[in-house]
Amino acid sequence: MDEQYTDPAGPASGGLDPRAELSEFLRTRRARLKPQDVGLPDFGRHRRVPGLRREELAQLAGVSVAYYTRLEQGNGRNVSAEVLDAIAHALRLTGAERAHLTHLAKPKRLRKRQAARTQQPRPALGQLLESMDTIPAYVVGRRSEILAWNRMAAALFGDWGRMPAQERNWARLVFLNPDYRELFVEWEHKASDMVAYLRMDAGRHPDDPQLSALVGELSVKSEEFRRLWAAHDVKEKSHGVKHVRHPLVGELTLLWESFRPSGDSTDQSLVTYFAEPGSPSAEALRLLASWGTDARRSGAEATTP
Repeated sequence: MDEQYTDPAGPASGGLDPRAELSEFLRTRRARLKPQDVGLPDFGRHRRVPGLRREELAQLAGVSVAYYTRLEQGNGRNVSAEVLDAIAHALRLTGAERAHLTHLAKPKRLRKRQAARTQQPRPALGQLLESMDTIPAYVVGRRSEILAWNRMAAALFGDWGRMPAQERNWARLVFLNPDYRELFVEWEHKASDMVAYLRMDAGRHPDDPQLSALVGELSVKSEEFRRLWAAHDVKEKSHGVKHVRHPLVGELTLLWESFRPSGDSTDQSLVTYFAEPGSPSAEALRLLASWGTDARRSGAEATTP
């Protein structure tokens, strides 16, 4: 029998509550700043709150305390772009955090038909993936759903085609599948990234009931997810380095790049992994290419006593 859970992520309508999300996001961003970080005097012995006070943040942003307080209480309906920019500057927000603040303060509602529509990459993207026969690549969509992948991605990450469609989701794999905890050498970093990407999705689509259900499920089943979700950190997929521990070829150091296909939904990204030419990891990828989709399963069987 499947585990029963309630959804702690959103209201009864099935979506996330933008007012609560805005309130918590501003509060956590304010809490991480100290007066000395922004050039204010610190009378620390008598401070009763972590980080900046609302009065100090309002002063830095050039708005009244009452105005900022209403915003931090989740009332961003009539806030101007100029005020949001001033508050973002005062909070030292990153580009991703600025975009997230705007999404929360001025949420765009999806039509029900659009929210329920199945994500589907263009056929040409599938052909592109098939042509990339020496590097792992996949298309990921909203809610961290894995939409399409090539033979090398299956060799590196596992044959997703053997999984039920609902399980082909990076957040579920990272937090609920023990194999992926072993796969990523720096699992905590991967987990933190996954939650930050989901937070960006939540800001763009607060009324997505499937996203709310996913957050609720992970919140119940994973203590690590609950802790990271409560931090309200956000990040866009871009590029980086991943250290992977493969059961057949051992540890690999791989660079990755993420691209938004032109003309497609901004919710979809093409993600590619590659190694430095001439490196041991490049040789390991060549070995994986020769094994194909059976590489992970064959490696696991070889290491099983």
